[in-house]
Amino acid sequence: MTESAAATPTSDLNARYGRGGRSRRPLLIGVLGVVVLAGLVWLVWVAWVQSNPPVRSELQGFTIVSPTSATATMTVDRTKSVEASCRLQAKAADFSIVGEVTVTVPADSARHQTLPVTLTTQRSATSVVLIGCTTADQHRPR
Repeated sequence: MTESAAATPTSDLNARYGRGGRSRRPLLIGVLGVVVLAGLVWLVWVAWVQSNPPVRSELQGFTIVSPTSATATMTVDRTKSVEASCRLQAKAADFSIVGEVTVTVPADSARHQTLPVTLTTQRSATSVVLIGCTTADQHRPR
């Protein structure tokens, strides 16, 4: 290499490509922050709504009374005075459904109730399963 080539400073990027424009990075970060914040607000709202349903139910126990009958006890808790429909199924040893009943809990009844339910079965049942309760606003059984 010659001395003049070694002494030549490397070109400045601004001189070579022109002066850089205003960076769009702060705008991109701001927009991304707004989108992430909106997503988090939506997630918290959905979690709150889904964790506080208008009706909840729980199977307390069951008894197989005879080859054609089973009884169950369930509790129903409601946060509002709404009509609830609760579905129970009796299942045989092979897991087939041998009986099913839907119990309607009227809106004017107590918000916390323990209900006895009798299921008529086609053949001998080995268990009773609570599918859950629904309301007009809550379509997924709980």
